[in-house]
Amino acid sequence: MKSFRADYVFPVHADPVKNGIVTVDDQGKIIAVTDQNNPPDGPIEHLSGIICPGFVNTHCHIELSHLKDKIQPGKGLINFIKDVQVSRKADDKEVQEAIQKADEEMYNNGIVAVGDISNSNLSIPVKAASKLYYHTFVETFGFLPQRAEEIFNNAVELLNEFKPQPCSITPHAPYSVSKELFKLIRKHSDSGQNLISIHNQECEDENKFYRYKLGGFLELYEYFGMDISHFKPQARNSLQSIIPLLTNKQQVLLVHNTCTNLKDIYFIKRFDRKINWCFCPNANLYIENRLPKIQLFIDQGFNITLGTDSLASNGSLCILSEMRTIQKKFPAVSTAQLIKWGTLNGAEFLGIDEEKGTLEPGKTPGLNLITGLDGLNITPESKVRRLV
Repeated sequence: MKSFRADYVFPVHADPVKNGIVTVDDQGKIIAVTDQNNPPDGPIEHLSGIICPGFVNTHCHIELSHLKDKIQPGKGLINFIKDVQVSRKADDKEVQEAIQKADEEMYNNGIVAVGDISNSNLSIPVKAASKLYYHTFVETFGFLPQRAEEIFNNAVELLNEFKPQPCSITPHAPYSVSKELFKLIRKHSDSGQNLISIHNQECEDENKFYRYKLGGFLELYEYFGMDISHFKPQARNSLQSIIPLLTNKQQVLLVHNTCTNLKDIYFIKRFDRKINWCFCPNANLYIENRLPKIQLFIDQGFNITLGTDSLASNGSLCILSEMRTIQKKFPAVSTAQLIKWGTLNGAEFLGIDEEKGTLEPGKTPGLNLITGLDGLNITPESKVRRLV
């Protein structure tokens, strides 16, 4: 057994414990969380900072890791999409080496579980051998109705390659998935277990396209040689337009939400959908140089999680870095709240909260030490170190 004492222990499911002590066995299973008045037998390693569970990264694109530093920041989502399409093709060995390196980076940054978007089978070997838990979202693209069935069938084939690893079929984004393809995914989701993760409202042009069929996406479709004459403006934001097309049988993760407003949030409440929100603030700054209005989402009754997005849109794969960015812009968001978003809430969405997300006896959630704090606030000097 090992015991660690810190200034604070954040079990997450319970109040923080000042001068708390966490004891684990040699497999990382939590034996006990106590305070200094009830120390366990044996030696105790004394540390400065916060001990919390391992982080859960609910949104990543590990197969884009070879694009680190290759996409110019600040050009907006539409140019980012073009640049990724131009740059993403590479030698399979180069891609897989970058995937392996990214997996190791996440492990070293205290991440224990990942919701990962995949468009190919290149990440399968790394995920199979990884120390991290992965749920792979096999992502579908297809805005042309006539191709919906072909694209869905291709996704099923790729899904079968990932099995028995945890995996599901998911739509990419409102602007890249036809109503017909949405319906096929919903039918598939209604018949069994199929977690959903969808990019949502990353830029104003997405809402402009759905409302008026105007804006930069028209130029993007032209760039890709697509005839979108079938699409009719919906007179409402993209999120409000697609919510009726999503399953009510599965948990649904809406990722980014950079341009989601209060009307969108209230609209969702009118529907029987299991909605979770995921924020990837560093990627939002990298691509659009703006952040979602996170304060609007708090206390609305929804589960909030954190993600890193990919190394194509982020300098690192580190949940603590995402927390730092949020707290700098929104200082009212406490460290305790951010830790809950980055641990238990992510574990609940992925359906692994019986093992991950909290420091409860019998669980193996991983153990992180956060240092360099100002009281309990995250600072530019804050770092995370994996203890277990």
